[in-house]
Amino acid sequence: MAQQHLDPTDPTAGSSPRLAVPPDRRDPRVPGGTPVGEVLADYLRDQATEFLRSLRQHRETGAAAGGSVDSVDAARALRRSARRISGTLHTFRPLLDTDWSEGMRPELAWLSGTLAREHAYAARLERLLGALNRLSGPTGFPTQTTGGAAVPPKGHLTIGAAKAGALLDRQLTLARTRAHSAALQALGSSRFHAVADSVAVLASEVPLTTAATAADLRPLAAAAHDRLIDAVAALPLLTAGHPYNAEALVHGLSADAAPHPQDAPWHQVRLLLRLHRYARECLYQEGVPSDVRLLGAGQALDRHRDAAEAAAAAASAARTPRIAPATAYALGVLHADQRHEVEAARFAFQQSWQKEAARTP
Repeated sequence: MAQQHLDPTDPTAGSSPRLAVPPDRRDPRVPGGTPVGEVLADYLRDQATEFLRSLRQHRETGAAAGGSVDSVDAARALRRSARRISGTLHTFRPLLDTDWSEGMRPELAWLSGTLAREHAYAARLERLLGALNRLSGPTGFPTQTTGGAAVPPKGHLTIGAAKAGALLDRQLTLARTRAHSAALQALGSSRFHAVADSVAVLASEVPLTTAATAADLRPLAAAAHDRLIDAVAALPLLTAGHPYNAEALVHGLSADAAPHPQDAPWHQVRLLLRLHRYARECLYQEGVPSDVRLLGAGQALDRHRDAAEAAAAAASAARTPRIAPATAYALGVLHADQRHEVEAARFAFQQSWQKEAARTP
């Protein structure tokens, strides 16, 4: 993907347009169309009900590693509802019982993160093996099945690339297996049962404060929106958006295995974008206005996260002791490729974020 150079002399370069807050939509449950505490309670009850439904489906479809399609879908729905409950508790926390909400949010985050790891490792392995095939040339290579996913025969792997793929396969498959075991252990733990019990209570009774009954939800949703806008405005676009970001490439294969410092603000924007989207869902629920920019920006930030984590996995594999020089070289090329995918995702985010602004009055 071609990269866009930002002109530092342009006063608008790197700036972030303000999202237009959609007009009120009248809800028959709310006099005058103003979203108040009962709207928040309805949304949380709906998400809690979805959580319990997904949990039941997950238990019924089995929990074998790699799982059936139904089991994978149930786990995804379980994570999705847990994220929405947790994000909504964060955005609207002044309207909820403090001790209850502050105690529940980290537990939901723990559960969602634990359940997400197995899928993340499988997707990362598929992404990296696909990239190795793509980078290895146009000639045929037999279809390889690993981690439950078939990698298409897009290229002929050299000896170094083949060994790099085998190393990644071993490391990420082991990590996936451990993540699966950790998820099963978590779902059988007293900690999880306490979370499930709290969600079951939430499905019927939401602990709103006394003031929440008549409180307007829009100022708190607007605050979530403003935090997103400020975070986008602070993104290091002039440095991180450069097509040949030498600092990014050098850091990835350094002895420091810490997360890439340039990625953190982008990951934060992804989190804030999600919170903003959940707040919109809560306010408008079935009538939530569509926003193409939010969808495109979110997809770009998901790709950014995936590429950044894949690059880190390639760099970690390259630090394996006593690997052959050809293997290390292939992993270095793979790391650079994924860091360029990071840059492409950042460019796509900028394009998506600015596209709707041109049509916003």
